[in-house]
Amino acid sequence: MPELPEVEVVRAGLEPAVSGARVLHVDVVDERALTRHDGPAEDFADRLTGRTIAAAVRRGKFLWMPLQPEHEGDRPEALVAHLGMSGQILLGRGRPAAKHRRIRIDVQPVGTDRDGTAEPAVELEFVDQRTFGSMAIDAMVPTVDGAPAGFAGHVDASDPDAVWRRSVPQQVSHIARDPLDPAFDDDRFTAIARKRSSGIKRVLLDQGVVSGIGNIYADESLWAAKLHYDRSAERLTRADLARLLHEVRSVLRRALEDGGTSFDAQYVNVNGQSGYFSQRLNVYGQQGKPCPRCGTTIVREAFMNRSSHICPVCQPRPRARTR
Repeated sequence: MPELPEVEVVRAGLEPAVSGARVLHVDVVDERALTRHDGPAEDFADRLTGRTIAAAVRRGKFLWMPLQPEHEGDRPEALVAHLGMSGQILLGRGRPAAKHRRIRIDVQPVGTDRDGTAEPAVELEFVDQRTFGSMAIDAMVPTVDGAPAGFAGHVDASDPDAVWRRSVPQQVSHIARDPLDPAFDDDRFTAIARKRSSGIKRVLLDQGVVSGIGNIYADESLWAAKLHYDRSAERLTRADLARLLHEVRSVLRRALEDGGTSFDAQYVNVNGQSGYFSQRLNVYGQQGKPCPRCGTTIVREAFMNRSSHICPVCQPRPRARTR
């Protein structure tokens, strides 16, 4: 599934096209793409048409576009996009319909051309081969800590009336902040982790503790921090966890620079282009190859119905726990 870097690449691509844009038309091609929307396709289209999109925001792997209230006092709402396993959001003008198109949204961007005419409409396509992803209009609730709900790029949110900035969709409200979020609390993460007897990788994958990290970046971060995935979180020192958070952030930032990790045509940006961080992976998917640090052969082991990739020397297996 797409992780933080892949979703951030999509968010960054959407930002200039949708921030301040007005929705002109909505076409729901396949209602299966509305599984998380509370209502039929007609309700989704009616509630979205004519609305103005304030920004494109991300928290961890979750993406939403806040909608400007139609009337003063209205409860804030957002268009939430769940990419699932194969969801894509593509932008274009007059392009042929993409295969597996599920929803098409025409928006009028802010701005004018050099000749003074309005910018032409942009087609926003929600494409999903496996139909595990979805879109929904969802009510927003205030953030618990009063800080901005997620990363909104360069959109100016200094306006005190920008209620959306400190509001999060209900469908995302249970998701913890991600390590690249300025409001992420390192001490909170450390305190929660040191109360968990499970392996540290399970903690990294728990989106209620820290968001945005999936199997790929968990393996890469644990290798960089020289920690075995099954090391009990409660037995890690504060220094261990501080080092791990440092490596998590380093891995995520490098992946962002490379446009994310793409193994096939599913994980792409809004222009349909793939990322190339897969060329810099140290352990994930590298089983049978030498460890870049010590030369030991990388191994792949079963983990939670998926796999973990480790260097047996750099990431020694923890001793069996005894009573």
